[in-house]
Amino acid sequence: MTRKYLLEISVDGVEKAVAAERGGAGRIELCADLSVGGLTPSRELLRGVRERVHIPLYSMIRPRAGNFVYYESEFSAMERSIAVAAESGMDGVVLGALKKDRRVDILRTRRLVDLARPLPVTFHRAFDETPDLKRALEAVIQTGAARILTSAGTKTALQGAARLAELVAAARDRILILPGAGITSANLPEVVQKTGAIEFHSGLGTLLPYSTHDYAAFESEVRKLAKQLSSLS
Repeated sequence: MTRKYLLEISVDGVEKAVAAERGGAGRIELCADLSVGGLTPSRELLRGVRERVHIPLYSMIRPRAGNFVYYESEFSAMERSIAVAAESGMDGVVLGALKKDRRVDILRTRRLVDLARPLPVTFHRAFDETPDLKRALEAVIQTGAARILTSAGTKTALQGAARLAELVAAARDRILILPGAGITSANLPEVVQKTGAIEFHSGLGTLLPYSTHDYAAFESEVRKLAKQLSSLS
């Protein structure tokens, strides 16, 4: 059976977004400051990328670096950022919230998911900080999120491939598992084969510094990933 794979690329600027689209990305995760895992991009960046890029754009909704346990003021900022993302023409948002015990904050996350509708929500790698991934999977499903970006609690998606496969199997058709972390053209075929996932996320941070202005090199690496997925479909 032929499978249709999708490549998501995380970027933190207009030119990198354009390069990702030219390279064959199917979707972009738009952030500020990828060096700390990605923060909420400005309204100006959202609109600037939307004007230049035609593939789906998902905005990160993360008010600060560090943990994912948020004060009420930070949660309110996330709510406002979701509204800005919708107004700026985004196709989805990326977010996550945990309780102090590092379990998924179901109620707060569900509030954000409901606020974002009809835009789909990706629950980001806060998931990897939870103490029990299988319980966290069920919790995220309860929030109404559409997918989970995860390396299954390991440093890279390849290292977590076996656990990712378990999550894919457990998720079934209830939510989509999006493997990410350390994915490059050197290991993507193995990640695809071992996980059984159909969407894959890369920021190419292990190959190029996040601060790079070598957009031709960035486009080239995205193209390698896209071609590999196309050949495996």
